[in-house]
Parts: sequence; C-alpha cells; structure tokens
Amino acid sequence: MKEIKREYSDIPVVSFDDAPEMAPYLAPPRAMYVGAPGKHGYLNLGFELDASGKSILRELDRRAPLIVQQELYFDEELPGMPCVYILSSGGPNIDGDRYTQNITVGKGAMAFVSTGAATKLAEMKDNYSGLSQVIYVEEGGYLEFLPEPVIPCRHTRFISDTRMIVHPSAAVFYSEIFMGGRKYYSEGEMFCYDILSVCTHGERPDGRQLFREKFIIDPANCRLRDVGIMHGYDIFANVVVLAPPEKAKEIYDETAAFINRDTYVSAGITLTYARVLSMRPSILLLDEPTSYLDLRARNALCSLLRRLPQAMLLATHNLDLARDICSRSILLDRGCVVFDGPTDEAVDRLVSLAGENG
Repeated sequence: MKEIKREYSDIPVVSFDDAPEMAPYLAPPRAMYVGAPGKHGYLNLGFELDASGKSILRELDRRAPLIVQQELYFDEELPGMPCVYILSSGGPNIDGDRYTQNITVGKGAMAFVSTGAATKLAEMKDNYSGLSQVIYVEEGGYLEFLPEPVIPCRHTRFISDTRMIVHPSAAVFYSEIFMGGRKYYSEGEMFCYDILSVCTHGERPDGRQLFREKFIIDPANCRLRDVGIMHGYDIFANVVVLAPPEKAKEIYDETAAFINRDTYVSAGITLTYARVLSMRPSILLLDEPTSYLDLRARNALCSLLRRLPQAMLLATHNLDLARDICSRSILLDRGCVVFDGPTDEAVDRLVSLAGENG
C-alpha cells in the first residue's frame, strides 16, 4: 500500500502524549490520523475596544471543525458586551482529535464566550481527544467563559489544559461542567469512560503563579459512588473566578455553600491562597494545605510558603511537608500534647512509634 503523505499546517498539533495518565492511550487511530484535516481544530478570538469605546470581536482565526457565530449584544445587564458561541461542524470529539483555543480580551474590553451545545465525547478505541486553551485578559478586561457541559461516552479518553493569564485589575469567570455520562442511553453509561484529565491554572502577566488545579478521574480504578467522592451525584461543575481583591471579597461574601437534599444539588466555595495573601494577614492557619494537589502544585505551594514572612500554624499528616516547612512541631495523641519541639525530632519519634506498633 502506498504510504500516505501527511501534510501538517503551520499551527502545531497539541499533544498530551507526555502526560503519564495518557500512556495507555497512544495507539495511532485506525481511522484518520492525529492532526488530519478536520481533526485539528484551531481557534483564536481577540476582543478589544473600537474607536468609540465599544467592545468588539476584532480578531477571528479558525480552522475546521471549529466555527464561531457572529457576535451578538443581548446581555441586559451588560448591553455593550459582545457574546459569541463556539460551534463544531464535526460532531462529537473522537479518537485522535486535537483542539487549540486562544481567547484574548484587550485593555478595558469585555466579552462573553460559550458553546452552542454540549461537547460530546465519542467512544474511543485507540487514542484520545485533547484540548489546550490559553485565556489572556489584559488590564481592566472582563471575560465570562461559560461553556455548555462535557458529556463523555463509554471508553472516552479526554485531557485538557487551560491556562489563564490575568492582569491584577481584570476579572474572569470560567466554568467547567462534566456530566457522568449518557444516563438514559440504553441501560445507562454513568462513569463508564476510561479517563478524564483536567488541568486549570492561572498566573499574572509577569509569570507569577496564582493557582493550579488538576484532577484525574479513572473510573475503573476509583469507586466514584463512594461517600466523599460523587456518591449519588451525577454532575460535577467547577467555577473559577479571578478578580481584584475587593471584587473577590464581594463574590465570596455573596456565595453560600449549601446542600439541598430535596433537589440533590450541593455547592461549595474555596478561597485560594492568592486571595488570602492579598489580605496581608499577620498569621496563616493552614489545614492540610496539600490535600488533593499533584506533585507539581505541591512543590509550588511549598516553595511559596517557605518564602512568606508570616507566622504559620499548620495541621497536617504529611511528614515530608512538616519537615519542609516547619521548624517546630507539636504531636497530639487523643487530644493530648505528647511532644513539643524541633520538627526533625517529632518526625523521628513518629517513625519510631510506627515501627513499634507494626
């Protein structure tokens, strides 16, 4: 069979092949190859103020299957905000699909971006589908990026990385909604996908890191219906808000955590370290600060904590973290203090006790 000549565009094909969790899913697709026309979607949106001070969609560059509708102005609260919807002409994401999306909001401009429908992830047999997004919001800019839900099917493999570069005076509302699957398809496909890997991180234009959050869901190796994970819930939604300190405080004060057992809806809110530090506290109280962080995020947090001048009171079961951050440690046993002294000695005593108790 004659070898097919594969022509690639000047836009690099995004790759997550180095991600450890995707290692089992690197076989070449048996249908169209990775990066083939229609499987390498690219989108670049740029919003800025025109001469009259109106926010407009100034730049639009795209490659199939991604399509963007003309901007509309229908928000009653912000009538000057252009609203656009991202569409796909290619149907659901399939084996070997790669997408790159860049959104820039210029100085003083604003924009609303969403998708015209849910993002459906088809069954995959060889490879995976990947999405890379970069969001840049300049001084005084405002962006609402609120896509419709992602719906994975049986044996879906999906990975995404979203990088947000936000000026201290700008604001971003970014959401992610992940369905558990096609609940009412056939006998149901809840949490039957192979893997879902999602990373979201934020930084300032000078490169200063604000946060990094990554979760990997591997239903075959994780009992998602356990209490404390998904239990009886079918949908996971996450909203990230980056805003100046005074605006962030208003949002935090107006957002209540709740559990409604009648409608089976619950919500919580987390104050990030960047938000806390912006308040310039004299002392930090930290309860298991590295819980659910991956290694890279943990190392970044430890590096930050070591540089801070504030006094810290840290509660943790992580001995490496305690040795890394704390010069003094207090050990508690059934509510009683059993040791108060240098951290190295505290760790040695715990290790010794663990050995004695088998």
